[in-house]
Amino acid sequence: MTNPADIRDLLLRFTGPDLTQTLARIESAVRGVAAKDCASFLEGAGVGREALAAAAEMKRLAGQINVTIHALGILLCLPHILEPEERVECVSLGAGNTGREFDLETNLRVAEFKFIRWRGGAESIRQNSVFKDYLLLAEHLTAKRKYLYLLGTEHALKFLRGGRALSSVLSRNDKLQKIFADRFGEAFRTVGEYYAVHAGAVQIEDVSPWLSELAEELIAEPDAGPVD
Repeated sequence: MTNPADIRDLLLRFTGPDLTQTLARIESAVRGVAAKDCASFLEGAGVGREALAAAAEMKRLAGQINVTIHALGILLCLPHILEPEERVECVSLGAGNTGREFDLETNLRVAEFKFIRWRGGAESIRQNSVFKDYLLLAEHLTAKRKYLYLLGTEHALKFLRGGRALSSVLSRNDKLQKIFADRFGEAFRTVGEYYAVHAGAVQIEDVSPWLSELAEELIAEPDAGPVD
């Protein structure tokens, strides 16, 4: 089942315009149903294997949304980023960096992209991910310019300038924790202390003016593991 229209129509036959109301109606109607009544009840309620298959297909497609946004976002940023004499050397459009160090490398710059819209609350997973990208860019040995492109910079900069403990930020990434400890030991206690010394190493830029479609939506990464 690959036709999006077919998937939508099959799901709508079951969910109706309001899934909550539909489920409440089914919960009420199913009371008293016996084994001999099941087949006719399920048919009347739009419950069938086709609907289940459509839901499974929709779940599979939804799992690719963040990766799709990441790829499209990077590609649509290129016309705004590239300078007249600049040429793309490599990109990483999928989840993670697929063997490449950064999302984008040109003859003039290396860059990472994060197409998430922060709510401004306690967002430790997003903070950890942004600090990882910032740190790897800042410590990368290259003469090229370094950029971190974000969908809005206010909350990220507040975090980078703030007092969150580095022990907390690095606690879930053993590899990054070792890199940091080997280079700095206990020289920095908080994210803000590190950023104060290294703020000039990476340019942080807002892509919202170029990607208004994302800026208008609240694109959130799953807490289980944010997409780069």
